[in-house]
Amino acid sequence: MAGLFVLFSCRSKLRQADRIDLSSVPVQQVRDMFVVDTENGRLKMRMEGALMERYETDTSSYELFPEGFYVYLYDEQGDLQTTIFSDKAKHTKGKSGDELWMVTGHVVTKNLKNREVMESDTIYWDRTNEVYWTDSYVRIYSPDGFIQGYGMRSDQREHVSVIHRPFNSYAFTEGEQAPEDTANFIGPVLKK
Repeated sequence: MAGLFVLFSCRSKLRQADRIDLSSVPVQQVRDMFVVDTENGRLKMRMEGALMERYETDTSSYELFPEGFYVYLYDEQGDLQTTIFSDKAKHTKGKSGDELWMVTGHVVTKNLKNREVMESDTIYWDRTNEVYWTDSYVRIYSPDGFIQGYGMRSDQREHVSVIHRPFNSYAFTEGEQAPEDTANFIGPVLKK
């Protein structure tokens, strides 16, 4: 009688295991992830994340960064040029080697050399072609002014950024100071 009970008990647990969706469970978790990318001994990029979860399905694999994502990009001389911070990120690598990142939440990119700051809620970053873009609302602050709009495309190091549908933007212009008009100057109004 005890043998029947064990067999019946195990059979019900096997049915439960068949119902588990393994694609919703991470196959790997990494806490305090730190990755350095170099080329010929020169630092190109550094990535950090508080938590990385790797998922695999029958057709694809991807990594999620649910607790924040940080990227530091360096120029040819090894100087820090661009930083990217976001609340969340998803990284997908195709079979042909192409890489696509989707960073979401409060996304902030900074070009330290040009002193430009860009903010959006979603940015797609194609590492293979070294470009990033968004169709969402975006705003860019720089020493030259402020621009905002919907949709943006830029190279990875933010040398050239184009906003597709700008609105209510302004720029600072430098020019010569107007000369003082002394002939028509009335002076302060005197109180009586």
